[in-house]
Amino acid sequence: MLPKGMRWAREIQAIAQTGLSYAPDPYDVERYERLRDIAAEMMADGDESFIAPLRSLFAAEVGHATPKVDVRSTIFREDTILLVQEAEDGLWTLPGGWVDPGESPSEAAARETFEESGFQVSVKRLLALYDRDRHAHPPLAFHVYKLFFDCDVVSGDATPSSETNDVRFFRLDDLPPLSIDRVLPDQIARLYALHLDPALPTEFD
Repeated sequence: MLPKGMRWAREIQAIAQTGLSYAPDPYDVERYERLRDIAAEMMADGDESFIAPLRSLFAAEVGHATPKVDVRSTIFREDTILLVQEAEDGLWTLPGGWVDPGESPSEAAARETFEESGFQVSVKRLLALYDRDRHAHPPLAFHVYKLFFDCDVVSGDATPSSETNDVRFFRLDDLPPLSIDRVLPDQIARLYALHLDPALPTEFD
């Protein structure tokens, strides 16, 4: 579960962001900006080096506050799964990332998969839609929904990108160190079960 202090800080940031979108009174604007700063200070938890980056991060968020959408592609070959090694931390994950404005989630999953792995895929179905906060991921500054799609490779070769160092299929019983910010071992196991039985409905929180 999300730590209580982090949950409060995120809620204050969301209130401030939404308030700044609708507040006509300059005094209310000042109050919401101060709330936004308080949220950054709370999230930094006493580390002064994080306050300024968090203030900038929050200031860039405008409009009514809503959860962000992260999409991931699951590509199974018998008892193996395609993973990419993140250049950022050297850990492994399912190809994917943020949905861009104007994209459908399935379009974003196919785009991210090609960009990160070199494989063109067809998206077959949505396996699961999870609220990131309800799973054992490390906390993030923003609320995130995670969508996992079952995909088939159409063409291409394993090709790393500026975001990935390596692209490989791994046996499900011999996975490499995972980037748990992005995917959890128990999620991969559940996604495989959903992949094996198309009659199972999409799983969601």
